[in-house]
Amino acid sequence: MTPPRTRATRTRQTRPRATAEEYQAAREAKLAELSDRLESAVGRLVSGEDWAAAVAFAARFRSRSFGNTLLIFAQHQDAYEKGRVPDPVPSYVAGIKQWNTLGRQVVKGQPGYMIYAPVTRRFASTNPTDPESWRKLDRGEKPRPGETVRSKMVTVKPAYVWDVSQTAGDPIPERPRPVLLAGQAPAGLWDGLAAAVAERGYKLSDAPDALVLGGANGVTDFAARTVTVRADMDDAARIKTLAHELGHIALDHGDRGPQGLHRGIGEVEAESVALMVCTAFGLDSTGYTVPYVASWSSTVQGQNPIEVIRATGERVRGTALAILDRLPEPPGGDGTPSGLDRATDQTGPARAAHAHAAERGADRVDRLPPPDRRAATATEPGRTQAAAVGW
Repeated sequence: MTPPRTRATRTRQTRPRATAEEYQAAREAKLAELSDRLESAVGRLVSGEDWAAAVAFAARFRSRSFGNTLLIFAQHQDAYEKGRVPDPVPSYVAGIKQWNTLGRQVVKGQPGYMIYAPVTRRFASTNPTDPESWRKLDRGEKPRPGETVRSKMVTVKPAYVWDVSQTAGDPIPERPRPVLLAGQAPAGLWDGLAAAVAERGYKLSDAPDALVLGGANGVTDFAARTVTVRADMDDAARIKTLAHELGHIALDHGDRGPQGLHRGIGEVEAESVALMVCTAFGLDSTGYTVPYVASWSSTVQGQNPIEVIRATGERVRGTALAILDRLPEPPGGDGTPSGLDRATDQTGPARAAHAHAAERGADRVDRLPPPDRRAATATEPGRTQAAAVGW
């Protein structure tokens, strides 16, 4: 008699669910890893060429915070050195769900680039002008009648993005990129920058040559509220110079000078703004690379060079973005894949718009405070008064 068949049974192995404490510890470990990576990435910016490359990259990825652009760049470089990606510089990055909406999937075995992502909460108040009146709403809780509701970033969490070269699937529509001839400048860019100078109360004029300006290509006189640019340069050079002078004005160098603003920092900030604006419009300004970053960052009393670079990078990025917002639309995009709406982010459609804006400050939670320039003395080498002509 044949014995009855018995159905094989499988013992299902279930992983114990992580406790809240374990989840928090894992998140903190990842944030600590991010902080170390960011310190390492910033620490590599020891020359003018490295700084110029970082600013130009940030210009192409304007939808990301300066800290996150450095994290993406450093991790992509590591992936390139290990042969996981074909190109040394990222082109487009997005989260896995964002890539899925474009018909693309992350290739198996491709690790994502860890970045800071904002965690937002909703707050309500019947008296929005009183900071103490805001109360946090629970998830799904509706505001009371008459209350104003606002979202606020309360902390950060680790998130992951992948470069397009780490994905496969449907092709991405490419944005048209106009090609500039040598010496040409994008249409309307000079007029846009000139208007921005005028809006800030400065009069723009031309000088016949550098001799009139003491050897400079452009001069901002904060006391007289004038900006002068050499007229004997080609259009591209004049655009770069005007963007540089506008950077001085927009960065409030006229007000920061009496507080002991280091001249080297002022020049690097203004040139970085110009580089970022020009790069956004496909204008090659690499011939005017930012000089002596290592020297100026190490001469600011009481500040670690890494602190100076981190604070300067975010200040430059914020200033350049404010200028770009008032100019014609840059042709190169902002690092977001063409055809992708950031509203498809993993934060969910209802929160994506605020999360996108909040990311600009997501890496600041772990950032050291910016340098206190008022503690510096005006007699230190390299320092200058704000009204000095020649900036």
